[in-house]
Amino acid sequence: MAARSQDNIYIGLDIGSTKVCCIVGLLEAEAVNPSVIGVGVAPAEGLRRGEVIDIEETVSSITAAVDEAERISGVPIDRATINIDGAHVLSQNSTGVIAVGRADQEITIEDVRRAEEAASAIQLPPNREIIQMFPRSFSLDGQTNIKDPVGMNGVRLEVETHIVTGATPAIKNLQRSVYQAGIDIEGQSLVPVAAARAVLTKKQMELGAAVIDIGGGTTGIAVYEEGEILYSSILPVGSGHITNDIAIGLRTDVEVAEKVKLKYVKANPGRISSTEKVRIDELGGDGGGIISKRDLHDIVQARLEEIFHMVQQEFRNVGKAGMLPGGVVLTGGGAKMPGIDEFAKDALKLPAIIGQPSGLTGLIDKVHDPAFAAPVGLMFENMHAGVPADRTNARIGQTVTRLRQTLRNLLP
Repeated sequence: MAARSQDNIYIGLDIGSTKVCCIVGLLEAEAVNPSVIGVGVAPAEGLRRGEVIDIEETVSSITAAVDEAERISGVPIDRATINIDGAHVLSQNSTGVIAVGRADQEITIEDVRRAEEAASAIQLPPNREIIQMFPRSFSLDGQTNIKDPVGMNGVRLEVETHIVTGATPAIKNLQRSVYQAGIDIEGQSLVPVAAARAVLTKKQMELGAAVIDIGGGTTGIAVYEEGEILYSSILPVGSGHITNDIAIGLRTDVEVAEKVKLKYVKANPGRISSTEKVRIDELGGDGGGIISKRDLHDIVQARLEEIFHMVQQEFRNVGKAGMLPGGVVLTGGGAKMPGIDEFAKDALKLPAIIGQPSGLTGLIDKVHDPAFAAPVGLMFENMHAGVPADRTNARIGQTVTRLRQTLRNLLP
């Protein structure tokens, strides 16, 4: 396939604990929704619970996913918006206040920027940095809940923001891995925030809703209210822990345990007879082991209860336990477990549905899956940032990318 030369190409790169996914989107001049023209997926090596533990292996995983997306799309990929994951991520809300400087007291974009800078002037421990900042609402001379103050008049501008911070070493290790794979970073986004962009509607955000992204090594939470993000966090537990629990319970390897999980596990299995068994040797396990389905269910149930107990505690921390009229939307690979929406509904006492990316054309059959919510959301983030991944002079660009990669390898 000949290389495309369009400037309106947008890339999302999701580097997870169990897989790396690269999404290529094309937004035609008159189109409303982007078209997915490339999807690349590769097993993730070198990461644990969302953090890089081996740069070389991580680079190889990123390269494999990007190469596949390039092959399918015909687009040389050298830029992307990437995810941020891991329990090192923390969030807080902050307020910034400024005096309006113009004589006519009209609010300008520069005033908004200064207010946001004031809100971001928070004290951080050494080796922590701001990843993202979201303006939630503005106040002007006592008038609250203003969405956009530009053009209004006043003397005192205040902004409420949601700030996401992370451990600098973890962030730098991920960035270095991406750079060494020959990719420039155009933006970064927290995983559940990216997933929310792909699956939440404006109505859900206005009512009050949350995305729960159940990945392989982590579970991400993003809570929205009145159309804006209220709270976010990353929990250090995910669907891969269920696989590990099964492997321990069955005394088998994780590959067989994963097959058992995919074939037999349901979050709400209903009544299970004590005589129902699972033969491990049928799935490649050694020793002809047998386990009852009831025991298998008990193993899975214990871990699911832990995950959703932790989620409920996060909701309590912000006063939203049972108080989200828009419900929760489950994404990530863990959301593919049969019955997990009903389990979440019972555990959280909230409406719960499975979220799948929407607002797309093209290769939608490949991404109509809760596991692709975050990478599609990252592609949306890349698109809405207004910086297309320019493919003009693609061959020259690839050479420059290789030079940049060599220089970065020399950095401390």
